[in-house]
Amino acid sequence: MIVIQNLSLLRGGRQLLSSADLRINPGDKIGLIGANGAGKSSLFKLLLGELEQDGGELQVPAGWRLAHMAQEVEASNRSALDYVIDGDTELRRVQAALEKDALDGSEEALLHERMAQIDGYSAEARAAQLLDGLGFAPADQSRPVSGFSGGWRIRLNLARALMCPSDLLLLDEPTNHLDLDATLWLESWLQRYPGTLLIISHDRDFLDAVVGRIVSFDNRTLVAYAGNYSSYERQRAERLAQQQAQYEKQQAQRAHMEDFVRRFRAKATKAKQAQSRLKALDRMADIAPAHVDSPFHFTLPTSDKTSNPLLDLREADLGYADNVVLGNISLALRPGQRIGLLGPNGAGKSTLIKTLASEQSPLRGSLQGGEHLRIGYFAQHQLEALDSSADCVLHVQRLSPDASEQQVRDFLGSFGFIGDRVFEAVGSFSGGEKARLALALIAWQKPNLLLLDEPTNHLDLEVRHALTVALAEFEGAVVLVSHDRHLLRNTVDEFLLVAEGRVAPFSGDLDDYRDWLIDHRRRSRAQESTLEATGDTEAPRIDRRAQRQQAAAQREKLKPLTNRLKKLEAEMATAEKELARVETALADEALYSGSQREKLVTLTREQDTWRERLETAEMEWLEVSEQVESLRAG
Repeated sequence: MIVIQNLSLLRGGRQLLSSADLRINPGDKIGLIGANGAGKSSLFKLLLGELEQDGGELQVPAGWRLAHMAQEVEASNRSALDYVIDGDTELRRVQAALEKDALDGSEEALLHERMAQIDGYSAEARAAQLLDGLGFAPADQSRPVSGFSGGWRIRLNLARALMCPSDLLLLDEPTNHLDLDATLWLESWLQRYPGTLLIISHDRDFLDAVVGRIVSFDNRTLVAYAGNYSSYERQRAERLAQQQAQYEKQQAQRAHMEDFVRRFRAKATKAKQAQSRLKALDRMADIAPAHVDSPFHFTLPTSDKTSNPLLDLREADLGYADNVVLGNISLALRPGQRIGLLGPNGAGKSTLIKTLASEQSPLRGSLQGGEHLRIGYFAQHQLEALDSSADCVLHVQRLSPDASEQQVRDFLGSFGFIGDRVFEAVGSFSGGEKARLALALIAWQKPNLLLLDEPTNHLDLEVRHALTVALAEFEGAVVLVSHDRHLLRNTVDEFLLVAEGRVAPFSGDLDDYRDWLIDHRRRSRAQESTLEATGDTEAPRIDRRAQRQQAAAQREKLKPLTNRLKKLEAEMATAEKELARVETALADEALYSGSQREKLVTLTREQDTWRERLETAEMEWLEVSEQVESLRAG
């Protein structure tokens, strides 16, 4: 158990924690939340021994193995595969010992036995699986680390942390540089992780799927909540409602969202995605009170005039130089359309959105904008395009020289730029602050078409919530690429699937996309295996229609099994939680004094019951998983 007691921590003369208490049980999966700069990363450094507390106690079990995800990686000539395997330091130690010349037979036998104990002989295969799950192509495994961009190097650091055998795993914003596909894979991996997990994340769907407790950095203390992030929101709303002033604001906030949902319901189509969005918006009305004290409440106004279509892409080939990424694409964007782009990493989502934004021209075909088209385009490179020497007010005034300083300051305040902060040079801003300013500049220009490529990177949970509300109520058209499923569910009414060189409507919702993605990965691996076995470098001709029909049939076969897996995973999570509760109670020395014998017997029986339930669920989970894999392999 990790024990934090009466802990104080100062950084740069600022008090981050004061008299903070927290207990973390073995096997806990905890999400750490709080405003940027509240001390989440500093707590990680305390646990890693890189910082010393200024007061109080921090106890970490002496024998625990710690793994963490580094935020930076130096350029190296090590191959990606070797770099990831290096995360298992014990494996590397044994391998180095085996390479020594002066080994006698008994020493060598012991080392080989140790290799077997630590699963060392499968290390390359395990590292390759991690790289594959995080979106690296097979050819990337042999590439040097120095050959990857910054975002892909962070993915390598994540793979390296997962490769390291650990009792405590610390992950700081692990999904920031991942697309939706890799996020879904990581979510599944962490659900199976047997150790204690602490995650800093601003992705609420990711937190909901992975963690069983939330620890909030609140007013320089640590406040623990049972359950996932959605549960935290409900509990926090109830706590705030006990304060009369907050209660009145909560009612106004809820009424506003409920009114919007009523208006949306009146025009929602029967399409599955639109109905999914309606359900998501209903939930947003429920959680609105939990965010009533957020400093971020902004809107995204649209222009008074519009065109129909806003943008017309016809018979276009998209890509770079002679490399056609997407072929023969026709897409007409109309007022009020809300489109989410789905597809595997590298399939062309960013290529499509850059073309729509006129950042690059079609290789063939035409792109025509309407007379009143006004685009608001957000992509990561626009953060670098901000003038580092200019302040927030100047950035807005360059767009509207006639706007008064007070008008600009009032507007920027809704994006969290308060007081003298609006006059500070942007060069000193964090990534999250730059992203907020970029969104503010888009909002100021009143676009009627928003093209957003991963807008939530760098944004914390409160800003993401404000952006989700603003996008949900935006009256213009939206095309969105995001790994944030909560944002997608609440803001888009239809999906386009970008895959295999094409762009086509996707009739399902995000759960259906997960199934499609699993099937796509299986087919891709099978195709690669066939090519390797035959030595054929030419890709086989594929009957796309038959392939889709086959995939749909397989999804139907898999559905009852995957549903059963989800239920079993929920049962296992409940059993693990209850078992941890009982074992915590059994750790109380007062139980063994003799006066609490009945309670001791009851707890012991409960322990046996929950262990049995957990083992039964785990055994069935393994059996069902084998059936699923068998069907997919067939």
